[in-house]
Amino acid sequence: MAARLIILSNFFHFWDIAGNIISLILFLSPVPTFARIIKAKSVQAFRPDPYVATILNCALWMFYGLPIIHPDSLLLITINGAGLIIETIFITIFFTYSTWGGRKKIIIVLLIEAIFVAAVVVITLMFFHTHASRSMIVGLICIVFNILMYASPLTVMKMVIKTKSVKYMPFTLSLASFANGIVWCVYALLQFDPYILVPNALGTLSAVIQLVLYATYYSTTNWDDDEQGEVQMSSSSKA
Repeated sequence: MAARLIILSNFFHFWDIAGNIISLILFLSPVPTFARIIKAKSVQAFRPDPYVATILNCALWMFYGLPIIHPDSLLLITINGAGLIIETIFITIFFTYSTWGGRKKIIIVLLIEAIFVAAVVVITLMFFHTHASRSMIVGLICIVFNILMYASPLTVMKMVIKTKSVKYMPFTLSLASFANGIVWCVYALLQFDPYILVPNALGTLSAVIQLVLYATYYSTTNWDDDEQGEVQMSSSSKA
């Protein structure tokens, strides 16, 4: 019996580490984009939407992982804390090379997000007094925002089908999203946590569709076509 418990514990530990590593890779996947921004000293046609959205997502999942909300969720805090730091660096770079109009939009969105997170924290702690009720309300909020983030690549998929080109749908990001979704789905099943399972199952499905599109239209893609503007996809997080 003791040996089985040790094996099970090691299995949990393996998925914990795997989930954190793959999520970290996913958070770092936009690095080439920001290298281009720094080199050009301009944000060009890139948009900050995925990064400000990921900041909100990471903040909510960090709150969900706190012991006062959902005990024994240290991994959610560590990986989303790392994601929050990475996305803040990305936004700082974006802010630095944006026009004044772009900077105002970023400031406004970040202020709205800060107010929203503060409201979620206050309402949860004041009106919900058990781990079960707090996990439910915060978990449902996290699911809603995860679904909204996973819906963002739909515009990219539409463009891929229309142009029969995958030039602006990064393969590494799609692959990392798929691996990330699989690992966190397994983690959620092991922990019996539907609030982590649902958004990551949807994220996995979204990534599968992206990979299928990539395989379908790779051969028809004109890689030498220097189109103006870049279409971006949101990096979900993760949970």
